[in-house]
Amino acid sequence: MTEHGFSADQIDTSRPHPARMYDYYLGGRDNYEVDREAADQVIKDVPEILPAARSNRAFLRRAVKSVVESGIRQIIDIGTGIPTSPNTHEVAQGVSPDVRVAYVDNDPIVASHAGARLTGTSNTAFALADVRKPEAILEHPAIRGLIDFDEPVGLMLVALLHFVTDDEDPRRIVNTLTEALPPGSHLVLSHGTADFHPDGFPTAVKVYRGATATLNPRPHADILALFDGFELQEPGLVQVPLWRPDGPPPPADELARIGFFYGGVGRKD
Repeated sequence: MTEHGFSADQIDTSRPHPARMYDYYLGGRDNYEVDREAADQVIKDVPEILPAARSNRAFLRRAVKSVVESGIRQIIDIGTGIPTSPNTHEVAQGVSPDVRVAYVDNDPIVASHAGARLTGTSNTAFALADVRKPEAILEHPAIRGLIDFDEPVGLMLVALLHFVTDDEDPRRIVNTLTEALPPGSHLVLSHGTADFHPDGFPTAVKVYRGATATLNPRPHADILALFDGFELQEPGLVQVPLWRPDGPPPPADELARIGFFYGGVGRKD
């Protein structure tokens, strides 16, 4: 058994995992041949996935900084994936060292990397859990031991819910998680879309069918509905490069090419 309570035979390297494929898109090395082969199929068909993944990661950093600057001092980052520096806690604690960050992912390999990289890091924790079981996340000892649900929380669901099928009901998942949060909490969410690619991503969809989670891009209206109960912060739910960019936004033609993700931040009143 590992320190996170799972055995070696629970680590599945026979099928690609979205977290490890995403790590590969970002230029990371914490992935396996099966992940690289699957990711290369996607990249061959949709090479823009690489800058799109980087722009989504940049959105995460800007959004974390924003919610901490607004006063949030505790964050739950679900679907964190392989820790890629700067991690959520590095960005958050760079603004305010007292921010507490609880990471959640369902891949034991992610748990192993998170455990190794978070060892000795104060105000952080990791929970091996699946977003499809939100009640279990809320009751997980690692979450309960670090997060005070009487105080505002930053909930992060970044590049995650497009791996949840309609039958698994992403709106129910988000509602279950956000109902546990007090007023003043923030929801940071990005989600894959085919709005700018009318033909969709047939190769990517096929590749992810063979992975541990399928790919389910959604239109703007469906993603916007996930913010029910939250007041969207400016500039609303937009393509991630347009969410409070650090510099000039990409031109329209580039935005269309890398338009794979919408992102936004909402505040619970």
